[in-house]
Amino acid sequence: MPQSDEELRLAARKRLEKKAGFWKYLGVAAAVSLLLIAIWAFSGYREYFWPAWPILGLSVAAVFSGIDAFGPGRGYITDEKIDAEVRKMTGGGTAS
Repeated sequence: MPQSDEELRLAARKRLEKKAGFWKYLGVAAAVSLLLIAIWAFSGYREYFWPAWPILGLSVAAVFSGIDAFGPGRGYITDEKIDAEVRKMTGGGTAS
């Protein structure tokens, strides 16, 4: 567990970066999924929905990414968000 104020700030920044990375991954996964579905739809071979397999893999990765980030995070990483995350980590109040 980090001890100094600087170590706490670095840990808080890392947690916020993971949360932001989770949302970026979801956007990329959604775009890739839509692209695969479009390729399948325009290929004319509609008897077997093969995009389900790569979409399943993307979904499993999204679940693990979300678990790693401990939930969703939004927006830019600001000093205010870092301070709020430090307060949250040390039990000094709630953060939004």
